[in-house]
Amino acid sequence: MHRLVDLRSDTVTVPTPEMRRAMANAEVGDDVYGEDPTINRLQERAAELLGKEAALFVPSGTMGNEVAIKVHTHPGDEVLLDEDCHIVKWELGAAAFISNVQLHTLPSQRGIVPVEEYARRIHPGDDHVPPTRLICLENTYNAAGGVVLPLEYMREIWDLARKHGVAVHLDGARIFNASIALGVPAKELAACADSVMFCLSKGLACPVGSVLCGSRAFIEEARRVRKILGGAMRQAGVLAAAGLVALDSMIDRLADDHRRARRLAEAIANMPGFSVDMATVQTNMVYVQTQQPARRIVQQLETLGVLCLDVFPHTLRLVTHKDVDDEDITCAIDAFARVASIS
Repeated sequence: MHRLVDLRSDTVTVPTPEMRRAMANAEVGDDVYGEDPTINRLQERAAELLGKEAALFVPSGTMGNEVAIKVHTHPGDEVLLDEDCHIVKWELGAAAFISNVQLHTLPSQRGIVPVEEYARRIHPGDDHVPPTRLICLENTYNAAGGVVLPLEYMREIWDLARKHGVAVHLDGARIFNASIALGVPAKELAACADSVMFCLSKGLACPVGSVLCGSRAFIEEARRVRKILGGAMRQAGVLAAAGLVALDSMIDRLADDHRRARRLAEAIANMPGFSVDMATVQTNMVYVQTQQPARRIVQQLETLGVLCLDVFPHTLRLVTHKDVDDEDITCAIDAFARVASIS
């Protein structure tokens, strides 16, 4: 029997042998005192890749986003962002709980809120209306199937924000997927934001961690907020070591994930009972519309050795990653074909 094909998320990846060796041999120190040399190297490398002055290793992407919001705002401020972005939908209302800010959500088309709509909503604040302090973007954009926000669009938002004195934070959990898809360095995307978070534990296949990047002053305050939230760690260089390996060896191979996602999507789109908006298959995600209840399809696929998620009543999400190879894609396609034949 072929091994289980796990398409639930790119968070299910396990560290490579090279990562495990680096973790075992990592030079460590107390990072609360800034003395872990491996974490320091990771932060320097991440800042360099993203074109920022400094960076901070955090346990999760959610913490990275929430630290950024806290640093950029004061209680009672307003944050503009897409209504279906990760910060709104999947971070348990943390921005309200931690930062006491008002999230002003706007509808989008595949993650793109028209620039003129942002311009209309920005407000300096007065005795009745909270001041707009921050715009949050997400690239790639999860809720629409991993689509990529174009660089030109991000530049337009950046110019608008600069004009009005508003900060921009980029939830770049999968920024390197966006970089590969667009064919531009990640630092060009990061240049359109004051701060950017990216995940090591998704497509880059590390066991734990994300990195928040920004100016030196921003990161100094972010370090303080991380401590408040309980995110400061001690000899965490054993985790950062995997991140260094990932930044050196796991970025370019993301193109393989994109290719495999496309192959999977094209096959499923031609099967009865399923449909795929191929325009959204731009990176490593495939959102499949189902005639049957998605939960039923998930259960049928699991009996055939394929795992995926039902994200809506009639929508499946499939995510390719480094632990899914071409043979796995063939097995997944065969499993979908069998389900299609009995549905």
